Amino acid sequence: MERISKEHYYLDIAETVTERSTCLRRRYGAIIVKNDEIISTGYNGAPRGRLNCVDLGCCTREAMNVPHGERYELCRSVHAEANAIISAARRDMAGGTLYLAGKDGATGEILYDPASCAMCRRMIINAGLSQVITRLSPTECRTVDVREWIEEDDSLPVPDGGKCPEKT
Repeated sequence: MERISKEHYYLDIAETVTERSTCLRRRYGAIIVKNDEIISTGYNGAPRGRLNCVDLGCCTREAMNVPHGERYELCRSVHAEANAIISAARRDMAGGTLYLAGKDGATGEILYDPASCAMCRRMIINAGLSQVITRLSPTECRTVDVREWIEEDDSLPVPDGGKCPEKT
């Protein structure tokens, strides 16, 4: 008997978490693991008590033809990574790993190499997580060292070579 790797084990669990997602466009599931224990899970859906896209029967961003990865302020959902972080104490997840899985909302097909948006990256950094693991194919995973996100700093650019303009 051949056992699956820990990475695929946890990604399979994250993939199961996608089944709770209420997004019509993309369904994501995230789990935070530290010391081989699941700390929390999260999926994308509207804030507690608000109507979800599946309840409304439409996606605002899709109705407006907003491309994937843009204009998240028009989205009803809280992202899976954010929900997993919200559900955990920083002291419990610091140094841990976030596993992220995704599925296409219309077809249910697995999304290979899902990526966290800029806001979720910032939350992952502040949560103290050390790495994010996603599935590249049925047999391959990708591990991102969160320190790379800190070093590349995708924040909004500061004008004039790194100096803010003086107030007048």
